[in-house]
Amino acid sequence: MTAEPPTFEHIPVLPQETIAGLQPRPGGQYLDATVGGGGHSKLILEADPTIRLTALDQDGAAIAAAQAELAEYCDRITFCRSNFAEFKPGNQQFNGILADLGVSSAQFDIPERGFSFRLTAPLDMRMDQRQEISAAEIVNHWEEVELARIIYIYGEERLSRRIARQIVAQRPFNTTTELADAISKCVPTKYRYGRIHPATRTFQALRIAVNRELEVLERFLELAPTWLEPGGRLAIISFHSLEDRIVKHAIKGSPLLSVVTKKPIIATDDEIQQNPRARSAKLRVAERREDDMGEGERGEWKTRRGRDR
Repeated sequence: MTAEPPTFEHIPVLPQETIAGLQPRPGGQYLDATVGGGGHSKLILEADPTIRLTALDQDGAAIAAAQAELAEYCDRITFCRSNFAEFKPGNQQFNGILADLGVSSAQFDIPERGFSFRLTAPLDMRMDQRQEISAAEIVNHWEEVELARIIYIYGEERLSRRIARQIVAQRPFNTTTELADAISKCVPTKYRYGRIHPATRTFQALRIAVNRELEVLERFLELAPTWLEPGGRLAIISFHSLEDRIVKHAIKGSPLLSVVTKKPIIATDDEIQQNPRARSAKLRVAERREDDMGEGERGEWKTRRGRDR
């Protein structure tokens, strides 16, 4: 008997905190920039029957799952398959924007997506399966020095050079488990039996590189404030320090935003017990100011941002 394929489920992290941060208002227009399985979108729509929502995701499976989950609200939702940094709202302004970053539990749990090494699967890791580059392309064809660079920067892996050397020496790799085993065998014994699997950081780095996650996030954080109505809220949920650092500095440095959360909001012990993925979640919220900045001030801010990069 053939096993049923895993479903694209999504348990929203920090649900109450996210809705409190967005402050949904009657008649409001909202953007869920990473709809996933529709969990956060459903909470926004439930806040008031006159709310309308635009739901984005670059993953076709996520869009399909959200359409099924949110079928009862179909007259109030517009779905769009798009990377959130490439989304073009036209003249539309929003009262709130949400982005739940990173990989969903469903993407990790569907073996053929290749995000996890718990089960043997192709080296894929593409959130948008329409794109050409996959983890296999990077692992099997990139130069050793570039592999070491992304593993060090995106994975924050101190053994990046050793791991990159092993990958180049042993490639080609076809599956997630082949790669994970090779990484495990090349690290010191004490590292092999540490708190996390020795391939964890490398897999994170590959996923970020495949999907250009940090580049896309930076672009989104430049655009999103301009999509907000004055007084509208931007809520971002991140899952690792690289993302959170970018979000923190972007909302603090934006001339269009006021920081609402001085420190990131994290999950309670009760939520973590119910949803372990919430353990690393951090929520930051900002509010769109009245748009009274002059052109001179805007130019100065853009110049300063260019110097800071």
